[in-house]
Amino acid sequence: MDRRDATRADVIPITTAPSAPHPAPVPRPTRPAGHGRVGVVLVSHSQDLAAAARDLALAVANTDDPAPVAATGGSIADGLGISAVLIAAAARRVDQGHGVAVLCDLGEAVSTVLALLSEADEHGLPFPVRFADAPFVEGAVAAVVTATAGGDLSAVLDAAEETYREHKR
Repeated sequence: MDRRDATRADVIPITTAPSAPHPAPVPRPTRPAGHGRVGVVLVSHSQDLAAAARDLALAVANTDDPAPVAATGGSIADGLGISAVLIAAAARRVDQGHGVAVLCDLGEAVSTVLALLSEADEHGLPFPVRFADAPFVEGAVAAVVTATAGGDLSAVLDAAEETYREHKR
């Protein structure tokens, strides 16, 4: 065996060497522990409608790690209507310390939410909670997608409210 052959015999591809490291796992983007997102509350006169809007928004966000979204609607007695108690509970459920955006479907829901927000401390609402003056479905989708992407409360509200200016042509 000449010197050249001996040199070749000593060359072992790094991937087959006994001490070769195992392939590193592909890193998946994650948020650092303790970093929450803006929560979103969808308020409708109908629990079914609120849940459907939530499901649509989460489907459009298309992630395994969405922002927290609560759908609340109807009265405590399971009928159509609005319940300040249910709205306050929903806001507390989605609060991760970065604010909560609330979207409503019809006028009575808006009035109830605004009254609730005017006395937020008395109702045990997290801080800050803000009303988004936006179309219910389009605003919900924009708010959830923006919150899921990590937008702050101002960005979530802006995204929802911007949907008022989008024309359906």
